[in-house]
Amino acid sequence: MRVVDTVLFDLDDTLHDDSEAYRRAARRVADEVAAAHGIDAERLQHAYVLEARKFWHELSATSLVAIEATRVDLWDAALAHVALADRALAAGCSDRYAGYRAELLALLPGARELLEALRERGCKLGIVSNGFASTHHRKIDVLGLRPLVDGIFLADEMGMLKPDPGVFAHACRALECVPERTAMVGDRYDRDVLGAQAAGLFSVLLDVHAIPLPAGGPAPDAVVTTLSEVLGVLPIANRQEVLSDLPKRP
Repeated sequence: MRVVDTVLFDLDDTLHDDSEAYRRAARRVADEVAAAHGIDAERLQHAYVLEARKFWHELSATSLVAIEATRVDLWDAALAHVALADRALAAGCSDRYAGYRAELLALLPGARELLEALRERGCKLGIVSNGFASTHHRKIDVLGLRPLVDGIFLADEMGMLKPDPGVFAHACRALECVPERTAMVGDRYDRDVLGAQAAGLFSVLLDVHAIPLPAGGPAPDAVVTTLSEVLGVLPIANRQEVLSDLPKRP
């Protein structure tokens, strides 16, 4: 019977509602630009959301560049949709957006309780994100997550992105655990589930987007719709009880 003693978590839209935070922050900026320049705020917000989605969808290990400059590019492209392409204005939008988004950060219901419950059961915990160090370390601190986990693994610090199995292997080595006894919890089937399974981890899909799974693809080991369900689907034993049974490293 499989036993899990280490649990990795995605960050955005897994431990906190990133989608809601960035949409609301973008709308606040769009409203300010609309008031100053007489453009359609909803159109500008929609344009920024589309540009941001495109960037994250196309992100690869070869394009892990400074996110601050990239965010200015995204606002510049969004402003062009409302005939306001202006690099200085885009830079101001980017700065205000970052500040507003930080104000909106909050853990999803049950996130802290889940992490604490796993800790009480002797599990090691880690955060594995395709985010950038310059923004995500601050986000993790604002959310109060740093004291609750044993390791933080961010894309540009690793030079790798999920679903690369090397990401999960790297996290396991750093946490001194083995994939066979490690679980990954995340909201993305393509990045979190497939990457974790390729590395030999137990996979839990947090289905917050209601995106149908691809026909014929490997199923997650478990699917939940809220964090409160995660503890019930993980095959956990007290870490001290299973350490002696861990496979030896070659």
